[in-house]
Amino acid sequence: MDRRNLLKKGAIAGAAVAASALGAGSAQATSSEKIRWRMVTSWPPAFPILQTGVERFAKRVEELTNGRLTIQVYAGGELVPPLGVFDAVSSGSVHCGHSAAYYWAGKCNAAQWFTCVPFGMDAQGMNAWFYFGNGLKLWEEVYKPFNLVPRPAGNTGFQMGGWFNKKINSMADFKGLKMRIPGLGGKVLAKAGGAVVLLPAGEIYTSLERGVIDATEWIGPCHDIRMGFYKVAKYYYYPGWHEPGSTLEFIMNKKAYEALPADIKAAVETAAAELNVTMLSEFETENAKALAELKRSHKIQLLRFPDEVMEGLKRLAAETISETAAKDPLAKKVNEDFMAFKKKLAAWNEISEKSYYDSML
Repeated sequence: MDRRNLLKKGAIAGAAVAASALGAGSAQATSSEKIRWRMVTSWPPAFPILQTGVERFAKRVEELTNGRLTIQVYAGGELVPPLGVFDAVSSGSVHCGHSAAYYWAGKCNAAQWFTCVPFGMDAQGMNAWFYFGNGLKLWEEVYKPFNLVPRPAGNTGFQMGGWFNKKINSMADFKGLKMRIPGLGGKVLAKAGGAVVLLPAGEIYTSLERGVIDATEWIGPCHDIRMGFYKVAKYYYYPGWHEPGSTLEFIMNKKAYEALPADIKAAVETAAAELNVTMLSEFETENAKALAELKRSHKIQLLRFPDEVMEGLKRLAAETISETAAKDPLAKKVNEDFMAFKKKLAAWNEISEKSYYDSML
């Protein structure tokens, strides 16, 4: 089975079925060689859903290969710095890693589109682009010069707009606002007059508490409640216009991947597709629980960005994305394909999901 067909069969609802088939067939392996891989991530030790999901992925690979491939997982900082994943896997000092592509914007401008785009597609749309559009093919093209083989491996789903210590009533309220926000979303905030501050997870709470920053975004309720942001920020805004469905990446060193026997490659591909489904499902479940807890026990002020603000951010996002894509031909190529797929999908979503949710809520 070639890679494309495997992904189509292993992704979304078919992941578990394909995984079982691989597990049953692994006894017919062409080699009994024991392979050991090292994997690094951008996530703190035992960090829920992200790091724990990656550890579950490693166990799944071992199960599917009957122990022929084992992956030792190192959290961010244990072997390489959290933002050192790309370089470590690219150089071959480790075999694989788990992170988010938009962290590598300084190394590869086009990489940002493979995590998320402000006012872009949600998790379902991103998966459609990767598995049945040109998304994965373009991702492989972008990463090829870096000796990397990428696969979608998780999604945060819709994120929140962030925690703020001042109300956002108009676009003017972003001027001078110091906010921790990465990726293309950060570029949009800067265009709105804000000051982007990049901070590791461990410094966000104290920075909010001491007024070093006025606002922060950090995924969604299940992690936000754990981080304790409700103690040091007044307002919790939605929707997460900057990250409507952020894809996480599993990247492999090209040489290491190509050295794998065909059946072990298939197992790795299937486990990555399975992780892509289960991580999103876990985020959806835990975010719902955590939001209810934030509202019930901590009496948070949950606010929606005003329509005027959403329209202003959408306009600036379009300008930012266009300007960023124009910086190099490959980013332009990726952006054009992304936007064309989004447009095609939007026509269907207008009469499917949107009309349903408008009537349901």
